[in-house]
Order: sequence, then C-alpha cells, then structure tokens
Amino acid sequence: MRRSLVLTGTAVTVLGLLAGCSAGGSGSDSGRTTLKVAALEGGYGRDMYTQVIKAYEASHPDIDVQLQISKSIEDEITPNMKAGRYPDVVVLGQGRKAALTETLVKDKALEDLTPVLKERIPGEDTTVGDKLTEGIVGNLNTNPYGTDQTYLMPMYYAPTGLFYNKGLFEEKGWKVPGTWDEMFALGDTAKKQGIPLFTYPTAGYLDSYFFALLADVGGERFYTDVMTYKKDVWKTANARKALDITTELLGHAAPATVGYANEQDFTKNQQLVLDDKALFMPNGTWIVGEMAEAPRADGFQWGLTPLPAVTTGGKRYITTSVESVWVPTAAQNKDAAKEFIAYLYSDEAAKIFAKSNAIQPVEGIAGSLSAENVEFYKVYEDPSVAALVGGFASTAPVEGVDIKATLFDTANSIISGDTTEDRWRAALNEASEKLRQAGG
Repeated sequence: MRRSLVLTGTAVTVLGLLAGCSAGGSGSDSGRTTLKVAALEGGYGRDMYTQVIKAYEASHPDIDVQLQISKSIEDEITPNMKAGRYPDVVVLGQGRKAALTETLVKDKALEDLTPVLKERIPGEDTTVGDKLTEGIVGNLNTNPYGTDQTYLMPMYYAPTGLFYNKGLFEEKGWKVPGTWDEMFALGDTAKKQGIPLFTYPTAGYLDSYFFALLADVGGERFYTDVMTYKKDVWKTANARKALDITTELLGHAAPATVGYANEQDFTKNQQLVLDDKALFMPNGTWIVGEMAEAPRADGFQWGLTPLPAVTTGGKRYITTSVESVWVPTAAQNKDAAKEFIAYLYSDEAAKIFAKSNAIQPVEGIAGSLSAENVEFYKVYEDPSVAALVGGFASTAPVEGVDIKATLFDTANSIISGDTTEDRWRAALNEASEKLRQAGG
C-alpha cells in the first residue's frame, strides 16, 4: 500500500552513504566501466553496501563498482574533489557538520536526476517514480531550488523522534507524555529518582526535534516561514514559544550531555538512555543497529514517540529523515551512475537494505520490516501525527552565517549557561535576515 507523506522543507538528516574518489578513467582495457561509489558508514553499517554492489555487478558484468566507505567520508573525498577527481555516485545526507551536500547544492554542482524517475528499474517492469512512496519527491529535500527538477533522490526514510526505554516506563508505571506540561511534570518526577529527563547525542540531532516542534507550535505555514527566512520570523510569538519550550527542556538535560556531545563521544550520551540515566533523546531508527552491541538495563525495550503536543489534542509532526543519493555534475560516468541509482530501488536491493534496517520509501516495503521496525513505522498510522521532512531552504553562501549551527549548537551553551534564550533568539533572527537577503 502506498503511504502518502506530508513533505515540506529542505533536506534533513542524518546519515549518508556512497561516495568514493580516486583518479582513473571510465573503464579498463577489458572495456568495463569503473563506477566510483562512496559511503558514509552510519548506523546501518557497511555490509549492506557490499552486498548490494555484489548483486549489481552480478547482473552488470561490464560494470566494476568501487566502494569507498568511512565514518568521515567527507574528509576523505573532499581533497580529491578539489583536485578534480569526483565520485560518480554519492549518498550523503544533509545536516552533517561538514555540510558537503549543502555546499554542492549552493554551488549548483549536482546533476539533474529528474530523468531517473522515468527510468525503468533494472530487472523490473516499473519505473523508479512509480515505485516511490507518494510525496517523497517534489519537495525542497529532493528539489532544492523550488523547481520541477530533482537533484537529490531519496534513499532511505526513517521516523525520528524521542527514543526511550519502554521497559523503564512499564516498571515505573509512567505514561509517555502527550503534552509538554505532562513532559515537564514527568521530568520533575524522574529527577526525584535521579534520572534526568533529556539528553542528545550531539546538538546536531536537534534538527529532527526543532523541525517537528516548529510545525507543532505554528503549523506547516509557520514552519515553512522559518525554513524560507520570512522577514523577522524569529521575532514572532510562535518563535518565542518554541524557544521557551526548548530552553525549559534543556534545563532538564543530563549533566554529561554537553561533554559527550561530539563525534567521538556521542554514543556515551546514547548510552545514558540504555542505562536509565536519561529518559528521552532525539534520534532515528538507526539507533537500534548502532547500539546493538551496547550493554543495557534489564528489561530494556526501544520506544519511539513524537514530540508532545503543544496543546491538548493538538496536531503533532514527526520529522522524517530522508537520506539522499546524488551525482556530482563533474562525475565522469553519469549515465552509468543514473542506472546504478535506479537499481538501488529494485526489490533485490531493497531487501538487502531492509535487513540492516535501512528502509526505502518504496511500495511494498512493509513486508520487509523487522518486528521492531514495524512498531516504529506505525507512528505514521496515527491520524494525529503527520510526517515532515525538515530543513532550511538553500541560498547563496553568506560568510559567517550557519543558521543550523546557530539553531542547534547553541543548545550546548544554553545548558552550560554561556548564553541566554534572548541572545539565542536575536542571533537566529540576524542569521535568518542575512539569508533572506541572500535569496532565501
């Protein structure tokens, strides 16, 4: 059954995959084409890429796929790109600190992938566009310039929200909060038992939190106003409300959060939830695989909930992480790259990805979900919850302005007391105004 999503805003996210880079021609003396693919090794692991490539090469004996995969793939491929040696295929989400995908979007250095939507999936009788979940393309995530052209193809989608230990809530007899008033009341209760209400892996994980919160507070119209830099949007009452809620939540953060909120130690913050040393953290479904081998409290069970409603019975949004696959304009083998991307949506590839809990936005995928993932994806069946793809609209670069860093990373300074909510709000409005003037 095709699931229709509410998708607005620019890209989100969380993990990347596929991007590689080394010098070389488009083929060898044997006439085979070498396709360079590189990947961020994220929570889904690396084995699924190896398996998909092996399956693709079996049906495409004229293609030699070279995979480069790393936890810091941007650091590895950027020097090569600057030297003119580009990967052919890159699957790399937005929202990472290196901002490689965002930089190429701003520089208009991505290949138009609109034709891929009409391409027949290798080995199947359907096209890529017909197989994709309705509404997953045509938004600012996939069409970053607000046109009909698709430059970033959606690879995986995952609900992101607040993850917690269902076992602890059952043991304590606690109810998952449905409103922010209930959330903060629970925070007071848990604090008396020595359990902080909140943590986050790194401040960047607050992207999923903020995108949903902005829509919860002011609806999709307000959310879009923020994402597209409407004049003085951060001076509005809705913006004040969103920051009020967030500042109060950060006041309930685990003391260790800021110290561990970096790319080396972030799993220690995630471990706080596994150890019942924090109740909630923003994350995505990849957390299950990422922490599969980690120790945990007796009776631990992963739970996922959308953010609490701003008002009782109010609509709630859940940020949907969509990871993107794209082709640099300067890639050497663009036609072969597009055919490979079409294959990534095949039943064969989708089953391999699903075994690693990397769920693609394609029809019929529900049958491939693990029991745990079935529970997570049920959030989309709640009529009071709408899916949202979050992210800021692309603009020309503005020196010294990174609104995502201003919005997310300032949380560390709020917790530490190094800044105030008023200064945070003023900095956000200043950054938004500069981006608006740059063409947001």
